[in-house]
Order: sequence, then structure tokens, then C-alpha cells
Amino acid sequence: MVIATVAFLSLAMQDASSVSVSIDPTKTRDVINPYIYGQFIEHLGRCIYGGIWAEMLEDRKFFHPIKATYAPYVSMKDTDFPGIGASPWEINTGKVEMSKQDVFVGRHTPVLADGTKISQHRLGTLAGKEYIGYIWLKPLAGTPKVSVSFGSETTTISPKPGSYAKFPYRFKADKTSDEMTISVAVDGGSIALGTLSIMPADNVKGMRRDTLKQLKDLGGTIYRWPGGNFVSGYDWRDGIGDRDRRPPRGNPAWGGVEHNDFGTDEFIQFCKEIGTDPLIAVNTGFGDAYTAAQWVEYCNGSAKTIGGSWRVKNGYRKPYDIKIWCVGNEMWGDFQLGYMKLDHYTRKHNWVSEAMLKADPSLTLIGSGDLGDPDVTGLDGKSANRSWSKGMLERSSEYMDLISEHFYDGRLPWNKNQRFPINQAVKQMATNIRKKADGHRKMQKGMKHLNGKTIPIAMDEWNYWHRDYTYGELGCEYDLADALGIAAGLHEFFRQSDIIQIATYAQTVNVIGGFKTNRTAAEMESTGLVLQVYRQRYGSIPVQIKGNFGELDIEAALSADRKTLTVGVVNPTSQAVKLDLNYPGAKLDQAKAYIVTGEAETDKNAPGRARKVDIIQLKGTTVPRLGCGVITIPL
Repeated sequence: MVIATVAFLSLAMQDASSVSVSIDPTKTRDVINPYIYGQFIEHLGRCIYGGIWAEMLEDRKFFHPIKATYAPYVSMKDTDFPGIGASPWEINTGKVEMSKQDVFVGRHTPVLADGTKISQHRLGTLAGKEYIGYIWLKPLAGTPKVSVSFGSETTTISPKPGSYAKFPYRFKADKTSDEMTISVAVDGGSIALGTLSIMPADNVKGMRRDTLKQLKDLGGTIYRWPGGNFVSGYDWRDGIGDRDRRPPRGNPAWGGVEHNDFGTDEFIQFCKEIGTDPLIAVNTGFGDAYTAAQWVEYCNGSAKTIGGSWRVKNGYRKPYDIKIWCVGNEMWGDFQLGYMKLDHYTRKHNWVSEAMLKADPSLTLIGSGDLGDPDVTGLDGKSANRSWSKGMLERSSEYMDLISEHFYDGRLPWNKNQRFPINQAVKQMATNIRKKADGHRKMQKGMKHLNGKTIPIAMDEWNYWHRDYTYGELGCEYDLADALGIAAGLHEFFRQSDIIQIATYAQTVNVIGGFKTNRTAAEMESTGLVLQVYRQRYGSIPVQIKGNFGELDIEAALSADRKTLTVGVVNPTSQAVKLDLNYPGAKLDQAKAYIVTGEAETDKNAPGRARKVDIIQLKGTTVPRLGCGVITIPL
């Protein structure tokens, strides 16, 4: 907690106004589904690689050919995390040939001639920290000696003639730097370089320890993966088996390289490490029913199934038992790989879903929806305002348990110089969520074939989306004003607990996410802190509240055991507010407040720096200006 913030709070509390809140414990609403606190991760920018995954090298499998001209960066060149569009490996001396003979992985393998040295720069290290890795080599001529250097340390390897062999190495960094270099040099002959790797020695099964620690604190209840637009061109079979032999691909949706180092098994390990449930989205863009069903087999099937036998062969005998699956992603968008008319897509959804359910009848399936104008079905695909969700429900309700909705808000159209008044920005979130919920209630009520049944909403992408991209592709920052808006969004989810059952905040790490990393540190942003404090402190049984709250957004809920009253409050004003709570039996003298706040609405956190926005604990029912959070009161 920043000292300046403490001083600010003590001054603000002295002049608090008062708001009366009446709570009726006898009037409750549907229980809040824990999956409201879900998260979404996608193979985009630095969400997986550079965020969750610990590998420090770019293009370690040489998707891009190493060329004499070194020009790796093609976008965001003036940032700390520029976009790679060519090989990040520089030829310092000698000659490199990209050979298509006896390829180790992918389309080609670099052959380093005698006297050749290649390097990759801009690696992050902490002084005294150990880093481990390995290199795959095959001698081709002479008796080569290979030197791998990392900073000031060097390991020398003498590979024997024969096939590719793996050689480990370990280094200790002599300085803290974002400009460390790793080099591979060959002398006395030529070699084929299969692949190589370097990670912090404290990695957890290939994942960054600092990232995992804070994601555990975040407490996300379910994680959606691998997309997002990415999934519509993704072949999940590329991401299983020996990681070093998985082919690198061009990212089908976003550009850059998909290394296939983080696949199905790594995703499941990630979920186990942070204590969350997995949610997989299958490819209904360029994908097909057989491939989707085979993925279900891989995750849930016995060793007697084709997919299940592959899982067992890869060392995972026990089925993963993944029960919730998204059938496609944003298939309503003409930007989506494999986009087709709604009339055709409903057939594909049914075809894919039927195959998945044949592989595992116990699955819960989420259909790809977009509310649009619920009064316009538009099955012919000609209406710009058509309701894709309505067409899906009319043709495919038999093959879905929930229907997906997405929305992003912000300083649209992402103008970095445009800033809405804080009250307007905070209300955006709640307004969009309410529109989705009310639209589905109205639309589904008029659908006779549902026979009064409601298909709940999975809001499996939602967030603010701003510029600039400080943390790589789509890596925008979030400030205290954004945190207040996310809290207001959670309040609206609580109000719509009857129809919204899943919400996965996009995209957790770096890419429009509430958590950011640089090369050596990780930090929770303001929006992530809000999700954390509500997940840890807020109740699950909404109760009726009344009062004139002005600019405040207030909600209340009982804990599952009904022994604690929790009050969520968003105060976007410049004055502290004392809540006068009227609830029978509440022990107000024992109230504790867990508030996310800072000095100014533009305050934001950054990795490796002292927090400007943080969770603070207070006694009583007073909320500071520009603050949001949860008050807990024993009953």
C-alpha cells in the first residue's frame, strides 16, 4: 500500500456525506453462480507467451528463416514489446542455411557453418537468479564444439556424430537487465540446430511462478481457452505430444507465431496449479465435427478411444473430465475464419454438437450468440441488425445449454486522447450487461418452442478496451476509473443472476487483461484487484436494497451460510460516503471494508513498481472517494 494513498484516505474520510440503505433480508434473488468470476485466455499477444508461459525466447523453433538481414520488428517498434514479423535471431558471424533435409520440427532447420554465431537479444534477467534450458544439436561435418552463452556465462558442448541429441545448460545472471543476450556459436565443424529453450529455473511446469502466484490470488473460478478468434484456425492436435516436436505455426487470427508449447495438457496443468475449472472452445470455423469430438475424447475419453489413447500415450492416464465447452467463437462475425450465413452455421453447430455429445453425453455446451436486434431474426444473413442469438435459439436450442454473448467497452474508437467523465465511463459496463440480459428475457419469452425454458447467458468475453498498447499487442493499461467500472459490471451481473450464469473476463494477462507482466515482474492492475476482492469477500445470495444512492452503485448479498451480510459499493465521486445501513441484526460496529482505491482516477499499477491502486482494509461503513469494494458485516 502506497503511503500517499493512506494520507489521501485519512483526509477524505473526515468530510464524508451520508447515504441511507435499507436492506430486506426476506427478499432474495437467484444465487450468484461462482462462474461469474471466470477468466478468458487466448493465444494473442503476450497473454500466453510472455505472460503465463515461462519461455524467454522468441521463435525458438525457427518458424521464421534466419537471414543475413536482421529486421525482426514490424509493429509497435517504439514500445518495450514490439511485434515480431521476421526472425529475432541475428547472425553475428558466419553463415546460416535453412535446410529442408532431416528437419527437426516445422518446415526447416537452421544449419550453422563452421565459425558461425547467432544471437537473440532483449531477454530479461534478475541478478543472481538461475536460468535453465537446453539445446538440440546434430553434428554434420568435422568435430564441432558448440558454445551457448547467456550474458557473461558460457557452456561448451561437444556433440557426438549421429542423430539429434539434447544438451542441458544452467546459467546464473550477473545483472538485472531487459537487454540480456543468448548466443550460439559453432567452431570446428557444422551443426544442425533443432531447437533450444531458456526459462527461469523456478518455473512451475513451464509456467511463470510470479504469474501463477498472483493468478491464485485473483481466484478466477473457470478459465476459457484457447480462443477467441484464434480457435477458428487452431488444430488442437498441433499442441500435444513432445513440446519440442510440436510444429510452429503462423497465428491464424492475430499474426505472429504460435509455438504450440502451450496446448491442451499445459492448459489443464495451468488450471490445476491455480485451482480453477477448465472451459475449452472448439473450432467451428475451419474445424469440423470429427476433430471437435476427437478433442472431447482426448480430454474425457478412455484409453480405448482414439483421442483418449493419445492422452494416455502422452503420459496422462486419468481423463480430465472437462464438462463445459464452447461450440465456436463469435461465428456471427465476417472477420471470423470460416464465417458463413446464419442459416448454414446453425446446421454446423448442430452437427458439431451432436458429435461432441456422442463422445461424451454429459457435456454442457455453449452456443455462439450475438443478441443484435432481438426483433430481427435475419436467418438469411442480410440484415445488419439481425439477431444471431435469435436464429441460433430458433434452430439450435436443442444442442446448447447456454448461449454466448460478448461485449467490449471503453474510450471508443480507442482514441488515446478521448476520456469520458468518470460517471459515464463507470455506467457503461452495467448498461451493456443489462441490455444483454433484458434483450434475452424479452426474446426468449416469445419463443414458443422453448416451452417456458430459459437458455442462460455465458458472457464469456467482457471488458474495457482502450489504447495505447503498452504491454504488446492489445496490451492496454487500466486505471482506477476502469476499476470502478468493472465493479459496477459485477454488480449488474449480480442483479441478473437469474439469466447470466458464466462470465469470463478477457483476457486475464497482458492482452486487455487485469494482470500485467514485463520480462522480470508481474503485477495486478486496478481491474484485477476488483475481481479479486469481490471473489474473496462478496456473498452469493442477493438481497433487495432500497435507497436514493445518487451516483453510487450499491448491491448487497448474504454469504452462503447467511451469517454475513456483504455490501458492494462503487463511489465514483470526489467525496467519501458513509453508508447508514438498515438491516435487522447486523453488527455494524464489526463491519470491515475491503476497498480498491488510489489518489486519482488515472492512477494505475505497473510490474516492478510500487502500487498506486491497491486493496485497503478499513473499519466501519465509510467508503472513500474514488473507491469500490466490499463491506462485510456479521449477523
